[in-house]
Amino acid sequence: MNKFLFSILFIYIYSCTVSPRYNAGSNTNQKKNNSYIKNKSVKTGSNKIDKTKKIYNGVSSWYGPNFHGKLTANGEIFDMYGLTAAHKTLPLNTIIRVTNIDNNKSIILRINDRGPFIAGRMLDCSMGAAKKLGFYSLGTANVRLEVIDWGDNEYMQH
Repeated sequence: MNKFLFSILFIYIYSCTVSPRYNAGSNTNQKKNNSYIKNKSVKTGSNKIDKTKKIYNGVSSWYGPNFHGKLTANGEIFDMYGLTAAHKTLPLNTIIRVTNIDNNKSIILRINDRGPFIAGRMLDCSMGAAKKLGFYSLGTANVRLEVIDWGDNEYMQH
């Protein structure tokens, strides 16, 4: 009977302990990956950023439900209702003014992710931004992108 009670008590106490986090790789691999991201500050892929060009025209789409709550390219959690965007080459954390050319609605966004990955598209806005810009139901819009402040391209640490 004492062994039984001891076993129950042991299981109870053990189940109250904090479970370990299982990460892919060790802490040293994580540090290497983060430093790799930091070292890409001016170069993203094979394209160098031309900081003299501040106005871009192209097609924007939006994304949201499949990515809501997941990590973005800069390490923060994606909020589809927020006012952020994804761009292939602009430095992360760049502040931009996006204007829907069709209806002249404008909004200020921050680049926190990479994309879009569909040919012919320049920008992927969050769902919240697409609603404010007036192209949520259409899916895409012709936009003008103006860089307000160049980002640091830093990965956010958790």
